[in-house]
Amino acid sequence: MLHAPKQGLDSWLREYADTVSQTVKLAHATMLDGRAIGIGEAIEWAATTARKTHDDGNKLIFIGNGGSAGIASHMATDYSKNGNLRATAFNDASTLTCLGNDYGYEHVFAKQIEFHARPGDLLIAISSSGSSKNILRAVQAARVARCQVLTLSGFRADNPLRKLGDLNIYLDATFYGFVEIGHLIMCHAILDYNMEREGGAAAGLKL
Repeated sequence: MLHAPKQGLDSWLREYADTVSQTVKLAHATMLDGRAIGIGEAIEWAATTARKTHDDGNKLIFIGNGGSAGIASHMATDYSKNGNLRATAFNDASTLTCLGNDYGYEHVFAKQIEFHARPGDLLIAISSSGSSKNILRAVQAARVARCQVLTLSGFRADNPLRKLGDLNIYLDATFYGFVEIGHLIMCHAILDYNMEREGGAAAGLKL
């Protein structure tokens, strides 16, 4: 548990970084049937599925609210530019306000999935709480559209999003900063692993 600075900011920052690292290292991954898998197997599944989605002519769709929306936009750009993976984020401001005004905010992602998703697309649903109604409805819409689903969540271990994905990555933390940084690390790890094994040397690590 992170404590308020008492021994100086340097010590506090080291503890902060250590807590983030520990949160990521202890991430939990489960499949749709509830089966637990190792986080390495989860990264492998996500990277392989992302590549196959693109190679089959389909796309990756990132969604999230607030800080998770920032992660979604960031990752859609990186997966496209650096990873050569067809990716987009459904967070255009005009679209969100239009759909929120006409259908209610809980439908802002589900409606876009209805409009644009195709069978074989991969939805990456990011939510710190795992309880956001618009994210949960988006996953439901993705199922109707016959998309695969990867979820990233945190906070409560029994959050509803954690049970809905083909693969679910859960971070056992209750601070937004730790969960959001952890989700960003996981998304980067999936991309960088994919690039590394394809000869891109994204992270400069040896596989």
